[in-house]
Amino acid sequence: MSTNDRKEVVLIGGGIMSATLGSLISELEPNWNIKMFEKLDAPALESTNPWNNAGTGHAALCELNYTSEDENKNIDMSKAINVNEQFQVSLQYWSHLVNENKLSDPEEFIKSVPHLSYVEGEENVDFLRRRQELMSQNPLFEGMEFTDDPEVLKKWIPLMMEGRTTDEKLAATYSDKGTDVNFGSLTTQLFDNLEEHGAHLAYGHEVKSIKRMENGKWEVKILDLSTDSVEFHIADFLFIGAGGASLPLLQKTKIPESKNIGGFPVSGLFLVCDDEEIANKHDGKVYGKAKVGAPPMSVPHLDTRYIDGKKSLLFGPFAGFTPKFLKEGSYFDLFGSLKPNNILTMMAAGAKEMSLTKYLIGELLLNEEQRMDALREFVPNADSKDWRISVAGQRVQVIKDTDKGKGTLMFGTEVIVSEDGSVAALLGASPGASTATSAMINVLKRSFPEQYSSWEERLKEMIPSYGYQLADNKKLYQEINKDVRKTLKLKH
Repeated sequence: MSTNDRKEVVLIGGGIMSATLGSLISELEPNWNIKMFEKLDAPALESTNPWNNAGTGHAALCELNYTSEDENKNIDMSKAINVNEQFQVSLQYWSHLVNENKLSDPEEFIKSVPHLSYVEGEENVDFLRRRQELMSQNPLFEGMEFTDDPEVLKKWIPLMMEGRTTDEKLAATYSDKGTDVNFGSLTTQLFDNLEEHGAHLAYGHEVKSIKRMENGKWEVKILDLSTDSVEFHIADFLFIGAGGASLPLLQKTKIPESKNIGGFPVSGLFLVCDDEEIANKHDGKVYGKAKVGAPPMSVPHLDTRYIDGKKSLLFGPFAGFTPKFLKEGSYFDLFGSLKPNNILTMMAAGAKEMSLTKYLIGELLLNEEQRMDALREFVPNADSKDWRISVAGQRVQVIKDTDKGKGTLMFGTEVIVSEDGSVAALLGASPGASTATSAMINVLKRSFPEQYSSWEERLKEMIPSYGYQLADNKKLYQEINKDVRKTLKLKH
């Protein structure tokens, strides 16, 4: 590569997205100069922090909201397949980095934890049975089991069955392919490796302005919070992966793609049990169904977590509201994001999303005992003294104009790329971190169309399924899955 091809890359935000994109660029173009700026004093302190998310390796093995049913009881699993395929890409990339000694012991960031779906009531049990019958025929979900036998449920979810007196029909599905991921540990390792390979990482640095230069490059004005000194950095390519702060930063670029987009912040709470005796009675991430009228983000789940070598249980989420876009953000974040070009979009969403408003108000009014009552629907014998409240990370749900109308609330992850590819930003929430590798490959494809074709051979080496749909290639999936799970020390 000639020196003329060397590019200046600036990453804003010290989370899993910037870490993944920086890692991919370092693999594909080791000559490019990478700089990362993070306002806080260390990486992975906001949404990527293990206490700020549920740690679910989202693969649609347990999340019922990734499969929909029409009025004729036909189940659509296309979204479930898409989410699983994206997680397979992440697993393959992490496996590659472990094999290259660029990530250390995989048990520090990923562990096998069964994924279960749990439902109550005749109609839901029927849906879950039909869902399992359909999904288990697909290679990605092969081996998923169903039961409505109370004795089997006692083996799968003993803590949840203790003290349960209901006569209502219960059922669950079980997959041993599930994982618990510590995205904080993974992100820290990715950044450590980037720094070893020459990247410049600057913590305690806040982006104050982003300005387009006459030559098409970007001037990023940055404040060093420890010295109050101002720095200017020039970028050929700018990536904004700052979680809730991504929208205000994207607006600073003034690119057309930043217009007519709003964000609505939702805070979250979890109940946490650190008592190992209780935690050891439960092994799995068990996802239920959202209550009628509640948004997908409200799906209740009881999760086994491994954080800092300790096993805990986490139950939630309970929603809250604050106008902050980050836990460490400002109470003026929401109001500051309102611009002439997105005010109508935001107002339209407010008018359309009355059910979300009603849900949030209801959640805000819950007291500690009412949250415990919600937990007892999952764990009948739960005692308040064994559980504590943990405040999760802020989610900023994207609101934009779509073919469904003005002010549509988006519940997934949105990638915004400028027409010339020089700026990219990641907005939104779940399944976010689990799909980081696929999302960042998509960024590279859209931002560097001229170079991309020359990278594909290398991408195939790092991600053996590249260019294929594993759902349609059972033999390929089985070969790759066997190797990946062995490298990552996951159950086969």
